[in-house]
Amino acid sequence: MKNQKLTGVMTPILTPFNDDLSFAPELYISHAKWLLDQGIHFLSPFGTTGEALSMTVEERLAAVDVLIDGGIDPAVLMPGTGLCNLEDTVKLCSHAIERGCQAVMTLPPFFYKNASDDGLYAYFTRLVDVVKSPDLKICMYHIPPMAGIGFTPALAGRLANDYPDIFIAYKDSSGDFENTKAVIAAAPSVAVFPGSEHFLKEGLEHGGKGCISATCNVNPAAIRHVYDVGVGVEKDDLDKINSGMIGFRKTVENYGPIPAMKGMLAVKRGDSRWRNVRPPIVPAQPSSTETLLEELGSDLNQL
Repeated sequence: MKNQKLTGVMTPILTPFNDDLSFAPELYISHAKWLLDQGIHFLSPFGTTGEALSMTVEERLAAVDVLIDGGIDPAVLMPGTGLCNLEDTVKLCSHAIERGCQAVMTLPPFFYKNASDDGLYAYFTRLVDVVKSPDLKICMYHIPPMAGIGFTPALAGRLANDYPDIFIAYKDSSGDFENTKAVIAAAPSVAVFPGSEHFLKEGLEHGGKGCISATCNVNPAAIRHVYDVGVGVEKDDLDKINSGMIGFRKTVENYGPIPAMKGMLAVKRGDSRWRNVRPPIVPAQPSSTETLLEELGSDLNQL
């Protein structure tokens, strides 16, 4: 399964915590297996949704081990690895390679908001040189609303052209579909994934390869269904099912996605630990979760 094409629906998996805010491995493994059973193609530990930047490097390394040692095929994993200092990014990338993960999803060194394309190119050239592995496969993680910096279409094209076997994918969480189209044009060899199912259908129509979306954590089967119809695997009324999927997404977004989804899982799974988040994020209030569940209604039967 390793080195398969990166296409389909990918979940940036939520990270569960115990009441003392330590990592909860058994919840993590069970949620990962449930997502795969629901039809998710790949899992991405430690994206924004996984509260990656609230985790230490050691915790992130251990969590990847927990998944693989718990029976998750590493070929369906694309851990987040990007930090501002090169050494930690190298450590996370190298560990993912050692454990056989499909790829890594890497932020640019986000603190340096005025960095030029040339500066970012130099950072990633160093990363490639230091990791020095033919198995390094990078998904460029573009999320300027949070990071303040990102991969321009020109930079994505330059990296993919100079390192075609390494820079193989791009997650566009800009919320700007014009940027998505520009990346597809500038880097045609790269698998481009909108960072929301809102653009899944439109992305497929313009050469995108699927989506990497937070709400895959709580609506995986419906998102997979839209993907399958969009690529012709299944037949259905695409506009209708796409509209329902987007409506679900918008409802969750109104409540703050990370605490909202964790609150939903806490109720539907009967384990209050799912409600836990690390500061500065604060947990969803039970009354807020109850209202959200009422709004979503039968759409949550699969949870």
